Amino acid sequence: MAAAAPENTNPAPHTPVLLRPILEAVAPVEGVWLDGTFGAGGYTRGFLDAGAAKVIAVDRDPLAFEMAAEWAGEYGARLVMQRGVFSKMDEYASDLDGVVLDLGVSSMQLDLAERGFSFMRDGPLDMRMSQDGPSAADIVNEAEEEVIANILFQYGEERASRRIAAAIVRARNEAPITSTLKLAKLVEGCLPRSKPGQSHPATRSFQGLRIAVNNEYGELFQGLMAAERALKPGGQLAVVTFHSVEDRMVKRFLTARSGGGGNANRFAPEMAQAAPQFTVKKRKAIGPDAQELEENPRSRSAKLRVAIRTDAPSGAVDAKSIGMPMVKGF
Repeated sequence: MAAAAPENTNPAPHTPVLLRPILEAVAPVEGVWLDGTFGAGGYTRGFLDAGAAKVIAVDRDPLAFEMAAEWAGEYGARLVMQRGVFSKMDEYASDLDGVVLDLGVSSMQLDLAERGFSFMRDGPLDMRMSQDGPSAADIVNEAEEEVIANILFQYGEERASRRIAAAIVRARNEAPITSTLKLAKLVEGCLPRSKPGQSHPATRSFQGLRIAVNNEYGELFQGLMAAERALKPGGQLAVVTFHSVEDRMVKRFLTARSGGGGNANRFAPEMAQAAPQFTVKKRKAIGPDAQELEENPRSRSAKLRVAIRTDAPSGAVDAKSIGMPMVKGF
């Protein structure tokens, strides 16, 4: 039986996306869960308050744990904070009752101009979640024009990627591009003016660079495989995505691992199917309802997928088979 949750006296600074639907989808919440994207702690606190005996909170950003110091003591030994990446979660824990992942950049990171994620606030062109390794400025100022174009197209789904990459190279030949607003204005100058209600012209370019800097698609692919290894039979995997590429990867992974990888036809003879590693709870992704949209506009593009681990042995999946984008030369 799960330990009783303490009274939540210090509200989380940010509203976690789709928390209520997640808790409903995986109820009853009990046992040991791993939150692979700790961030501001919204999911971790939600699961602990809902009845989880323990939550292992993983994040590559050291700032996440500095911010949590104000409230982490409320949960005592029920909260274990682990700096690292969720792609290595099976090195941190095993026989888990559940894993929850909230993909993409956190509002905690977007709100800090000095982290360089936002095109709305001026700051250094950084975007590193772990605060180490090559930055977005390194890519923009050092990568080949073709590589930059492919990053913007493959990772950001930016159709004007080649035009923007050419403009970046012209600009950096005059002076290094080191600030977020300088890059945002450069991208904006390559595209038609956005209409009311449309996203900022630099949205896709910044997304592409952020994904490249943090190897987000590689992390997601390896993270899904690590979750398969770390979950015990009956354990649940809940993943929240914010754009089509991530959701496609998660959907195809769960389809493949639940025995839906394709049927035989007259050109491909039927082969023995391995036992499925997951059972998908709902075929269609869960999106925000009217209440969620009103309370948290950031949830408008969010999709939740939930699956249950079977007792079949874990295996391997080819990254290309689940639609993982790759940029040659990067």
